[in-house]
Amino acid sequence: MSKKKKLIKTKEKIVKSVNKNLRTSTRKLKPILKAIVGKKVEIAIRNLTFSEKRISHDIKKTISSAVANAENNHQYDIDKLIIKEAYCGKQIVMKRFRPRAKGRASSIKKPYSNLTIILSEKKEMEKHGTKS
Repeated sequence: MSKKKKLIKTKEKIVKSVNKNLRTSTRKLKPILKAIVGKKVEIAIRNLTFSEKRISHDIKKTISSAVANAENNHQYDIDKLIIKEAYCGKQIVMKRFRPRAKGRASSIKKPYSNLTIILSEKKEMEKHGTKS
């Protein structure tokens, strides 16, 4: 009979914000999300402000919503928040038709996607001295 191992559960402080029905494809959304993962919230918002992509405004609104959730619902320090995860998924696809030559028609697909942003508080690491 061996001893049962104790599972140590550490509650990590996370906040989640979901934006559904973004009018863009996941293919256009993923590169922007990869660029902001792991960064501090204020740096990510600054980068999205000066981005030339159309969808960056909606991503910035979702991050701001997550920050507001962290501040108001959970009383987290907003200066320590980092973007832990950011991912997107497929939603509906609107199908339209465009008239073409000789009486034919070609299809146009207008995809929608959803966006999930997860923030967490950055833990301060203890410094054990400096290298000189």
